[in-house]
Amino acid sequence: MVVNNSLSKPLGVLYTKGRDFYHQNLSEIEGIMNLADEFKRWDEKVYQPAVQKFPERKAGFETLSGITLPVICLPEEMDYMAKLGMPGEYPFTRGIQPNMYRGRLWTMRQYAGFATAEESNKRYRYLLQQGQTGLSVAFDLPTQIGYDSDDPIATGEVGKVGVAISSIEDMETLFQEIPLDKVSTSMTINAPASILLAMYIAVAKKQGVELKDLRGTIQNDILKEYVARGTYIFPPKPSMRLITDIFKYCKEAVPNWNTISISGYHIREAGSTAVQEVAFTLANAIAYVQAAIDSGLEVDEFASQLSFFFNAHNNFLEEVAKFRAARRLWAQIMKDRFGAQKKASMMLRFHTQTAGSTLTAQQPENNVVRVALQALAAVLGGTQSLHTNSMDEALWLPTEKSVRVALRTQQIIAYESGVADTVDPLAGSYLIEHLTDEIANRAMEYIRKIDDLGGALAAIERGFMQSEIQDAAYRYQKAVESEEQVVVGVNKFQVKDTVELERLAVDPAVEAGQRKRLADLRSRRDNGKVQELLTHLEQAAQGADNLMPLFVECVENYVTLGEICGTLRRVWGEYQPPAWL
Repeated sequence: MVVNNSLSKPLGVLYTKGRDFYHQNLSEIEGIMNLADEFKRWDEKVYQPAVQKFPERKAGFETLSGITLPVICLPEEMDYMAKLGMPGEYPFTRGIQPNMYRGRLWTMRQYAGFATAEESNKRYRYLLQQGQTGLSVAFDLPTQIGYDSDDPIATGEVGKVGVAISSIEDMETLFQEIPLDKVSTSMTINAPASILLAMYIAVAKKQGVELKDLRGTIQNDILKEYVARGTYIFPPKPSMRLITDIFKYCKEAVPNWNTISISGYHIREAGSTAVQEVAFTLANAIAYVQAAIDSGLEVDEFASQLSFFFNAHNNFLEEVAKFRAARRLWAQIMKDRFGAQKKASMMLRFHTQTAGSTLTAQQPENNVVRVALQALAAVLGGTQSLHTNSMDEALWLPTEKSVRVALRTQQIIAYESGVADTVDPLAGSYLIEHLTDEIANRAMEYIRKIDDLGGALAAIERGFMQSEIQDAAYRYQKAVESEEQVVVGVNKFQVKDTVELERLAVDPAVEAGQRKRLADLRSRRDNGKVQELLTHLEQAAQGADNLMPLFVECVENYVTLGEICGTLRRVWGEYQPPAWL
């Protein structure tokens, strides 16, 4: 039951269920009715006089999604098993594993990658030595949009926001002395995800690793690129083909690999609310599932290899509820909409990253506190994997020291806070359950609107998601500028000081070194074989065969990322967003 300054609804609604229900639940109903009387008394005699004496800070309190926060929440009638169930059982509101972190902690990942593959490899081995349990690869911008480091368009960007990967040799260096059957690797790559996965598979084969033993994730979520991030290459139709090719290939060849990480993270970073993050992410997921089914796959053949990627933002209670609501909604969608039968097909498994957009260049030490609260929300929400941002990321690439502090934040939550010792510790909080319901209901309203527009792709083409996100971002910025939304150290509690943190900078020589390595590679490889494979690729791209086996063969013969993407560009063209977006 939600209550504000007055009783929100008469509890007599319980009587409408009939006489038998009334007699069978008489004691519970009387208890709730007595509680309603108690609230009315408290409201009139205690709460209102206190407000008169100590006026509240705002006329009303809302989450970042605009959900009104009641003064207090009281118990209400609820179908417990339908909404919560038991941990590890449908609808998975309370978590996808029966014992959650009591059995195994979440995978601790630190998103990392910069400069050359050699330097990034050193950072990865350092992080593993510090207790990180999974790798998370950041690629530079040229790699993300399918260009080699020596392409003119890459000038000035090589190794700047991630590691530069142009060939299988770069990928071999990146994972040198890291056995790929012993680590779980996440790669944040979308438009050329199939090619980077092919490189990873080729390196594993060189290491003598069985492909069934590979564990990890490629983001491979192109729809959100059109909505929120912009690192797309090809138009939607061939892009969706690449995604379903990966689904089909990995089902047989790499069965323990997560073939997609459907991302709400970048939607949230673009300015969406928590409700929009859930709604638009699940709408995109529905489109991927439908595309896979339309390509001939059965839902239970691939659904267990789907994963998700969410943001952990500042509003602590809303974020905990958001993760629980997303799990429940996805289970219902997979069961009711797609007829999934297997339990694993209905589980929403997700990685979480703390919110980069909340980090401030002003007083960067404050970011340690923000990240700790965001990470705690992700853990209380039941994440399977977590990255914690470093305090200096609003200024530059994080240093080893700041990354270590970020990792220690996760470890303190895991080993010292006690929150990992019981399953879904906030379940039953009247406010958490209220927020979970509100987020689920509001997200479902968005999904119905998107369905009415013809699905996620149609909604993207019409600019619906983009417009909703832009409006939410504008409202938030106005709230910050008016100081209705306080950002500590930015619009309140400012100080004049000089930032004195160690800085990590990428040496400009990195780009020259990458160019030299690529020139050397091209002089050593069998260029006749390369041209033969590129010709074959051009023909295959015009047909309907699965391209993944050919990508693996190409990279094994030292065909570069840019050469493969360039060939596909000639066949498919490049995506051009509508002029009005």
